[in-house]
Amino acid sequence: MMQPTHGSNRILRPVRDWFIWLTLLLAMFFNMIPFGRFPGIPDAVALVLTFWCIREPFKIGMAAAFLIGIVMDVSSASVMGQHSLAYVLLAFTASGLSRRFLQFPLLQQALQILPLLLAAQLVMLAARMSVGAEFPGMEYFLESFSAALLWYPLTYLLLLPQYQPIEKDENRPI
Repeated sequence: MMQPTHGSNRILRPVRDWFIWLTLLLAMFFNMIPFGRFPGIPDAVALVLTFWCIREPFKIGMAAAFLIGIVMDVSSASVMGQHSLAYVLLAFTASGLSRRFLQFPLLQQALQILPLLLAAQLVMLAARMSVGAEFPGMEYFLESFSAALLWYPLTYLLLLPQYQPIEKDENRPI
């Protein structure tokens, strides 16, 4: 029997499109906060994009990832296409493996998300280094580990608006 990934037997409502785009927009704003060179700050866009590509692969996919990547490239004044390429590959892989990921409990999902996030970081690093940037050091990869640690609470936070009320209404069939 398949275990629910959100830790509850409650029925989830369908997610609204505006909520998906709002969370992605908030993640973009979070990425635009100037934290300086503080290592370990996760790429919120990659994390939220991965979540929605796994949960709703027919609503969010590679086209959305490409557009969000272009916005992130322009806003961070980075190599044009580095975020787009990484996010498209991330969306493709997450959407393709979504049914597999959802079969596991959240902690095991986080362990499986980690290589996806590391691969996206490697793609961005390769794009940067191909135009002459220096290697930022191994602490650069702390972003993926901190993002994987946030997978558990992020899942509960993003699924919260979809939960059905616990109280049973006798006039509703569900």
